[in-house]
Amino acid sequence: MAIGTARLGLKSGLITRVGDEQMGRYVLEQMRREGVALEGIKTDPQRLTALVLLAVEDEGVSPHIFYRTDCADMALSEEDIDEGFIASARAIVVTGTHFSRPNRDADQRNAIRIAKAHGHQVAFDIDYRPTLWGLTGHAAGFERYVKSDRVSERLKSVLPDCDLIVGTEEEVMIAGGADNVLAALKAIRAVSGATIVLKRGPMGCIVYQGEILRLEDGIVGKGFPIEVYNVLGAGDAFMSGFLCGWLKGEPLATAATWANACGAFAVSRLLCSPEYPTWAELSHFLEKGSAQRALRKDAALSHIHWATTRRPQPPTLRALAIDHRAQFEAMGAPRERIEQFKLLAVDAATRIARGRAGFGMLLDSTYGQKALYKAAKAGLWIGRPVEKPGSRPLDLEQFNFAEWPVTHTVKCLCFYHPDDAEELKVRQERELLRVHDAARSAGRELLIEIIAGKHGELADTTVASGLARLYALGIKPDWWKLEPQKSAGAWRAIDQVVGANDPYCRGIVLLGLEAPQNELASAFRLASSTKLVKGFAVGRTIFADAAEQWLSGKMTDEDAVAGMAAKFGNLVSAWEEAAHVQPSRKTKAGN
Repeated sequence: MAIGTARLGLKSGLITRVGDEQMGRYVLEQMRREGVALEGIKTDPQRLTALVLLAVEDEGVSPHIFYRTDCADMALSEEDIDEGFIASARAIVVTGTHFSRPNRDADQRNAIRIAKAHGHQVAFDIDYRPTLWGLTGHAAGFERYVKSDRVSERLKSVLPDCDLIVGTEEEVMIAGGADNVLAALKAIRAVSGATIVLKRGPMGCIVYQGEILRLEDGIVGKGFPIEVYNVLGAGDAFMSGFLCGWLKGEPLATAATWANACGAFAVSRLLCSPEYPTWAELSHFLEKGSAQRALRKDAALSHIHWATTRRPQPPTLRALAIDHRAQFEAMGAPRERIEQFKLLAVDAATRIARGRAGFGMLLDSTYGQKALYKAAKAGLWIGRPVEKPGSRPLDLEQFNFAEWPVTHTVKCLCFYHPDDAEELKVRQERELLRVHDAARSAGRELLIEIIAGKHGELADTTVASGLARLYALGIKPDWWKLEPQKSAGAWRAIDQVVGANDPYCRGIVLLGLEAPQNELASAFRLASSTKLVKGFAVGRTIFADAAEQWLSGKMTDEDAVAGMAAKFGNLVSAWEEAAHVQPSRKTKAGN
């Protein structure tokens, strides 16, 4: 819920405990990335972070096993409740599961008392899991209802303090202590004036205010017929959507519609909170719907989801590209020398970057594995090639992106011209699609480099028309890397194509093609006519002379580093001047 509401634009925080181990730190890292306030999350040095194992067995059937015995979050106590933190919120959400243990019962009631004292609202997610109340065995984690007077008595005592009560039909029955839904609703209403939301699975939900005479008398939000794939997390997604509307003062029918839509996203996708929609994604779905019953198969929604949940990146990129392999092999140098030179190139890049964001490198794993480790430690953005050097038609190296660090960007160079023979275009496009889909499946960003001018005329519309064709195939990389264009008109055409097809594109970086620095400076100035060009990734202009001299034993390590740093720094300065950005301090080597 904390993640789901944060993705929809609310400011959320979580009060819980995690273990002092890798899983607990992962939870904290993920919460931080999602924008969830961490002040209420304590680290428990004695207990492990809670978890659940889940299987997808059949449509709507997802058996799971809870590992929560003496776990960190169930050890939260009244002393962990910070009155100031709760006072800073407009509302709190308490859950039924945590009333199942005396200490958690006490801390939630303390939180309710503080919230009410400050005039804030209290929402109650009934969240009934019989196994967590000790009513079933561990294997029955998916069991949704076991009648229990003890549980009903405990939950009933919470109801008078609530402003919003949300539950499934089974949860409403356990909270109301009745054997049918209508009787349970009336029992809840007898002790609470709260808004009551009855979740009805594929049938959506009904919202009740005031007296309840019949089930159908409530407010109904729009429903969404979708495939039920995995129900774990659906209730939290639903609650996130409803809270968003409720706290923003939207009509209850709107809040119910948002809740139904968020629940639809969750049950139609495999994972839990990582699959919840962002506000942009939810808005797109509400406006345009989907032709897919399985929302995970909707390409437009999947792209918005990816683009609005990926890791943040600096707005500009200045990269030293040294992922070259064939060029170094042609020099006849032994592997060890090539590897060492690429390490020197990292030193040159870090000398200019000086720990600042927006600097990076293109590095290969063939000769640059050690350099990759060094660049990562230096905090540089990293792109890695997947194409076989110089291949046309495009041919790919063997790859398994799941083995790559999540921060590494997949880079694929294709010599592609819109006037190529159709057979050649189709073959290359098939490989680009393969890389695109593999990168998305593995959760890795993608940079596609297109070089058109080596195999045909480079007119004002050449690159733009090529990109339009690739977009039509569903290829939407995070970055484009393009050769310098000959006119501002060419950049405008590219700008229009990218803007029309992917407003979430991070941008374009310029490649160098071993051009002299003064020519690249002119190219930077021309490219500044479009806001989509965010930097450069240049290689041989920076390292070619140093590589030739150093590999032949005519240059020292320091001279090689200093020479590459000076050229890289000059290009950084030229870019900053062309883009009208504030010059960075100590950009040039030696300054």
